[in-house]
Amino acid sequence: MRLFLLAGAALLAAAGCQTAYETPDTEDAATTVTTADNATATDTAPLLPNGEQDPYLWLEEVEGEDALAWVRAQNERTLGELQADPLYEGYYQDALDVLTSDERIPYGTIRDGMVYNFWQDETNVRGLWRRTPLESYASDSPDWETIVDFDKLAEEEGKNWVYKGANCFQPEEGGKWLCMVSLSDGGKDAVIQREFDLSTKTFVEDGFITPEAKQGVAWADADTLLIATDWGEGTTTQSGYPFIVKRWTRGTPLAEAEEVLRGTENDVGVWPVVFEKEDGTRLQGAAEADTFFTSTYWWLPDGEREPVQWPIPPKSSPQGIYQGQFLLTLQQDWAPEGQPVAFKSGDLVAFDLELFLETRALPAVELIFSPNESQAVNGVAIADGAALLSIDENVVGKVLKLGQGLGGWTTSEIELPGKGQAGIAFADKDVDTVFLNYEGFLTPDSLLRYDVKTGEASPLKSLPAKFDTDGLAVEQFFATSTDGTKIPYFIIHREDMPLDGTTPTLLYGYGGFQVSMNPSYSAVRGRLWLEQGGAYVLANIRGGGEFGPAWHQAGLKQKRQIIYDDFIAVGEDLIARGITSSDHLGIMGGSNGGLLTGVMLVQRPDLWDAVVTQVPLLDMLRYHKLLAGASWVDEYGDPDVPEERAFLETISPYQNFDPDADYPTPFFLTSTKDDRVHPGHARKMAKLFEVTEKPFFYYENIDGGHSAAANQKETARRSALEYVYLQRRLTVTGSAQD
Repeated sequence: MRLFLLAGAALLAAAGCQTAYETPDTEDAATTVTTADNATATDTAPLLPNGEQDPYLWLEEVEGEDALAWVRAQNERTLGELQADPLYEGYYQDALDVLTSDERIPYGTIRDGMVYNFWQDETNVRGLWRRTPLESYASDSPDWETIVDFDKLAEEEGKNWVYKGANCFQPEEGGKWLCMVSLSDGGKDAVIQREFDLSTKTFVEDGFITPEAKQGVAWADADTLLIATDWGEGTTTQSGYPFIVKRWTRGTPLAEAEEVLRGTENDVGVWPVVFEKEDGTRLQGAAEADTFFTSTYWWLPDGEREPVQWPIPPKSSPQGIYQGQFLLTLQQDWAPEGQPVAFKSGDLVAFDLELFLETRALPAVELIFSPNESQAVNGVAIADGAALLSIDENVVGKVLKLGQGLGGWTTSEIELPGKGQAGIAFADKDVDTVFLNYEGFLTPDSLLRYDVKTGEASPLKSLPAKFDTDGLAVEQFFATSTDGTKIPYFIIHREDMPLDGTTPTLLYGYGGFQVSMNPSYSAVRGRLWLEQGGAYVLANIRGGGEFGPAWHQAGLKQKRQIIYDDFIAVGEDLIARGITSSDHLGIMGGSNGGLLTGVMLVQRPDLWDAVVTQVPLLDMLRYHKLLAGASWVDEYGDPDVPEERAFLETISPYQNFDPDADYPTPFFLTSTKDDRVHPGHARKMAKLFEVTEKPFFYYENIDGGHSAAANQKETARRSALEYVYLQRRLTVTGSAQD
């Protein structure tokens, strides 16, 4: 479920930068359709390449009576068959055991020597927000103190609350912490936010509280919030996000908040941003996401009415403030005007912050780190006394420490107790302890404590093995795409795997939005697939960020077919190596990855025998009219631009469905409460299979948001359904079952 970038670079959290956020058979085609968060509209324009009207627009009515009746009928049919399979109950219990086990690392954040954690298990379905002293956290049995019991809160208030995080602020050293807690009814992106006092563990009476909306807030000071939300008709973008930022003072009605920045409805969204300097001074501002990948950052100086634009390129991401330097990563080449230097896309650079604040002009820019061809910068984390750089190298994560010497900036790799995938789990500019995550496909998660003062990384917590890895191996291979580019992929398989094409193989991909697919430990995948003799493949196709911005930009808009060619090349390479065959090869992907698997379903139905399509985009001629879809035209292209529409017509799974084709039996999964990727995509595609009497499975969680699961029990059910389906389709004993 990787289409987690709500509105482009403006919503990417950076250390030291407090951003706005911490998956009936016919009806007249000219029907009135209500699509959540989008205006009610009568759509009569031709939506299919041949000029025909779309006969299934009624399935876009998210909670329409006819649409939900169809959904419930499909759910009943699919659950009835897959849950009746002898494998299902064991798979469900295995998945539930993993997801609700106490043997999980309680990842958290540190505030005033306390570790804060959100925890879900079989008893606490909606979860607990809790804390414990750092010393206790390091023990085998931490003494947890509950802050909020969300099951209890939901019961008391009659809501299906899903915790979406907390934006916390300590006005002065030693003072109380104030938090804006985000709560979603059913898992939607739209939330309410309520002020919470950590010292009393209570919501603040007469404190800040917002109506439900897709929104963002940032603390300006203890009595002031910057807020972007739905202010009423005409105040949200075509993507359904806010474009007006206001300054809201404690004790005043939200309606009286003072407007400080206004974008346009053509923006993706505009979000409040506060950059916190090392001395605690807070620089108020906003990020105007002009497109998904370009943003204009604004500074709102105290006492001034006119905003000041930060002098950084539109394709760049602020990474925080360290030793007086404003750090940013580049997603484009940059030659700062009047300076004798030029920087490459992917570089990490910096300039003197105080000099900019004084002159309002761009100071001299210097290079901090330039990745080589096998590297990509993930981001920077600022701690008390150190700045850490997270990178990928040949698709494996590493953590480097930044330093400054007479010759300029230096990097040194943090020594870890073994080889594996490393990343930064927590860092804060006021805390000298950093949490590092360490894992691999076969190596359970470990949480390491990096001490800034000593420079040492030591084990803090580790998971026991949750599935049997005996006899398993991990390899990295390269497939050759249509333009000659070598596409890396990882495969986890049995060491004695026969190279006769019989191994059931699951190929996973994403390929979009500069999101990298890295090695990770999944006990659910291990128990339900690898232990059963299956092989798992992770494809690092273009569109992702594994090798920096260029790897992503190679597949934008009309160039997107190369992403699909990369994925096909990996599938064909697996077959050429004798690892598997089309009868035993399945694919899986969610969100943008759901589009990937949808395209693969219609472009190469001969290459795979199972297709799991999770919360997908599938109607690419209409996606921009549904929910947040308009925010993604920079990635996919705009169906209202003729040349871009012409390309989208060639790849859109919904429009390229062939009633005479011999498709493998697919499995579509989505969520009614997904207010990011519209459930109509999966519904309408499944409907095409239904009316042409082609076999398919369909499951729509009535709650769950974009993750398609509002709690761990639902996640376990979804996983069990998927792996039962895969076993039935791809194993020798199950291949005859549909």
